Amino acid sequence: MRTSQKRQVCVLLPNKQHLDCTVRVKHRGHEVLNSVLKQLGVSELQVLGLAVLRDNEYLFLDLEQKLSNYFGKTWNRGSLTVPFILFLRVKYYVESGQLILSSKVQDLYYAELRQKLLHSQSRHQEALFFQLAASALQAEVGDLEPRPEGNDDDEEEGGEKGQERKHRLYFLPEDYFPSWLIKRRGRDFLLQHCPVLHVELRGVTRSQAILQFIKEAGILQDGPVTFYRMREKKKELRSSILLGVALKGIHIYQEVEGKQSPLHDFTWTNIDRLTFQGSRFEISAVGSLCLPKLVYYTPSSLHSKHVLRHLSDSHRLHIHSRGAVSYIQQLEDIQASHFYKEAYICDTTRLAQRLQNNSLSSSMSECSVAVETTTWSKEEAYEGDKVAGRLNGNNMFRDIAALREFELCVDEPEEVFVDNPAEVAWLAELSVDGQVLLPSSYWTAVALEMKQVLRRRADEGVSVD
Repeated sequence: MRTSQKRQVCVLLPNKQHLDCTVRVKHRGHEVLNSVLKQLGVSELQVLGLAVLRDNEYLFLDLEQKLSNYFGKTWNRGSLTVPFILFLRVKYYVESGQLILSSKVQDLYYAELRQKLLHSQSRHQEALFFQLAASALQAEVGDLEPRPEGNDDDEEEGGEKGQERKHRLYFLPEDYFPSWLIKRRGRDFLLQHCPVLHVELRGVTRSQAILQFIKEAGILQDGPVTFYRMREKKKELRSSILLGVALKGIHIYQEVEGKQSPLHDFTWTNIDRLTFQGSRFEISAVGSLCLPKLVYYTPSSLHSKHVLRHLSDSHRLHIHSRGAVSYIQQLEDIQASHFYKEAYICDTTRLAQRLQNNSLSSSMSECSVAVETTTWSKEEAYEGDKVAGRLNGNNMFRDIAALREFELCVDEPEEVFVDNPAEVAWLAELSVDGQVLLPSSYWTAVALEMKQVLRRRADEGVSVD
């Protein structure tokens, strides 16, 4: 392979690490995925997907498309040493971490949820943040020794009892709580009360603590959700609508003075049809809800296509995983009732077999199949599932109105492709006009992480073989 036909792709992981991949100019997303799988030492990513950053949003790659479709003209003339940047992100959220069979993938899933926790705006779920912090501390710190009783007479050190101060100053609140909660309660309050919950988890293994964290994080309102920004009117300059792709459906919020106000909450069974034409995105609810057709506008038709694919894939995974979720719940119920504990422990192997028999892993992989039409129909999705059981290479989301097929490479002059990171200015300006799905501090951190990776590579003088 000639060096002029090579490109360097840097994949940033949820745990702040990164992987370097060398691919050909004409390669597609699958080649990057294969390189990531090889370097991680796993056979599949299950719930994770490769994403590109555009307009302060993560758009998951269609792995069948050429990488040049996402990186634009600079891909063809790109540098041999400065990499193009992709992100490994959670694409599908799950009800139980036991659905993720690979411990490495499970750790990456946990790492992303940990970061989302720090930026959560679910102010009405304050108690849940303490539970999540305790689970995270148990996973990352391990057992906390109970504080010795009868230390009330200990001498004070620096205005606080020495033993108590030593006991609770083992973590930074900023690493486990969102900033608004630290401001509301104060650092001293968190340092005092969080260890009380942490010590109650004594004896819980790291893997058990991670599973508990994943389950608890699923309760967080804005935790297991991928948000996309939309406008109410086509010519609006600000995008005030947030469409969230969640585990069991769609959440729609309106951003008012920086706060998220809920508008609609659709389960998958409440949705009749999802359609887009260009940047126009339509949501049709089932007739029993008596809701008018909801019409929003995305930044571009490319965004619309990717959002629709993400929604349809998430719904498909929800259907395929129901049996496995039910089985896991039965096992957890047995454990909770303290009956047949030995049977529960022995059933862990059978659980893996059940997951494989339900084709959960393969259905996650099949979710990367490109959606060929501009419409998603719930009725056809269920019908396809009944007839085929699995995709078998067929498209479950056919448009009964015979709408046009997707153009795999959307050519819109007004769109700005994700260019060579060494040449684009948006690295320093990821927060635009205050319109962010996450706080500006989040995007500042993302920009800083990208710059640090590029700087390290430049200092190391990475060469192409």
